[in-house]
Amino acid sequence: MSALAKVLRPLDPNDSQPLYQQVQRVLRDAIEKRILAPDDALPAERELATELAVSRITIRKAIDGLVKEGLLVNKPGSGNFVSARIEKNFAKLSSFSEDMKSRGRTPHSVWIRKLEGTVTPEEVLVLRLSPGTPVYRFHRIRFADNAPMSLEYATIVASALPSLESVNDSLYAALEAAGNRPVRALQRLRALILDAEQAEQLKANPGDAGLLVERIGFLRDGTAVEFSQSIYRGDTYDFVAELSIPA
Repeated sequence: MSALAKVLRPLDPNDSQPLYQQVQRVLRDAIEKRILAPDDALPAERELATELAVSRITIRKAIDGLVKEGLLVNKPGSGNFVSARIEKNFAKLSSFSEDMKSRGRTPHSVWIRKLEGTVTPEEVLVLRLSPGTPVYRFHRIRFADNAPMSLEYATIVASALPSLESVNDSLYAALEAAGNRPVRALQRLRALILDAEQAEQLKANPGDAGLLVERIGFLRDGTAVEFSQSIYRGDTYDFVAELSIPA
């Protein structure tokens, strides 16, 4: 018996919510509580129908809806699986660690290098700094649980942090502790093709699609303190943003 099957109970027929939506609620709750982890297989539709005391048609409708939402993935001939993709709100200024924790994933990093240096000509323009301004550079692989999710290259104005070693796992936590966490950012997203080194670090194949996100982070007074470039596997991340018509 699967871990999910052990906690399933028949649905409440007096609930005002349609049965298929109740099924979706049960599955979402199981995913959020890590009863079902990314890439885990769902029990067979027949088993779910029996445990929840509903028809297989109801189960199928619920699963189809969650597949459309991107929460589940249907693999023909294999069954339904919890999606390993991450949905990132492109309009929300949050750190990688915060995003992973909010989804019940455990973030950690493998450091490639930490360096002290001075701004490059590109950084002078992007961060509006004077030539020779000291900066800290951070290059690492970001993981969710044991899966590599992104390569991060971050440049932080040295005056925003007490030292190079003040950054442990979360860069934004270190900036917040120093009173210099960005409150506004300009982000740019574009597609790229992973080269051999990037693919190896992300456990992908050379030539696979990737996503490059550039971020310039600003303090409340408009001072730019962060210039980061993060490369994501194209098959693990969805970037979303809510749009509206100006009032």
